[in-house]
Amino acid sequence: MTIPKMRHFSLASIMLAALALVLLLLPRLGPRLVQAATPGERTIRIEAGQFQFDPGVVEVNRGDRVTIELVATDVVHGLYLDGYGLEMTADPGQTARLTFIAGRPGTFRFRCSVSCGAMHPFMIGKLRVGHNFLLWAGVGLALVAAVAGLGLGRKES
Repeated sequence: MTIPKMRHFSLASIMLAALALVLLLLPRLGPRLVQAATPGERTIRIEAGQFQFDPGVVEVNRGDRVTIELVATDVVHGLYLDGYGLEMTADPGQTARLTFIAGRPGTFRFRCSVSCGAMHPFMIGKLRVGHNFLLWAGVGLALVAAVAGLGLGRKES
């Protein structure tokens, strides 16, 4: 009767497996581990013109009281915030204001809600609420897989 050979795992492979496990749990545990910033007041000025929003990406903390100041620089523009169902309209040269609580974490599109020309359908921006742990966990897992793949590619002696 022969005893099967035990496969010896190196310290590096055990550490890679542990890191992969931590990264898999990051989207669930991350928000609990990171001390959330105290919700505050945020005023964000967004200029709408020439079929774009400036800035195109807005980041806030979950729970922030956010005031968006929309300024139309050329023609009438609107802003509709997906996921929150909020809408506002600004006339050229005028500032429109909308205040809400950013209580839903994630990434939400905002888009022009007033037909403003040929490129109107492409006038889109993003609101990011809170940390994006899923993205960073995915990047980390991809790096772990690449390192593990390089390690497995070597021949054992």
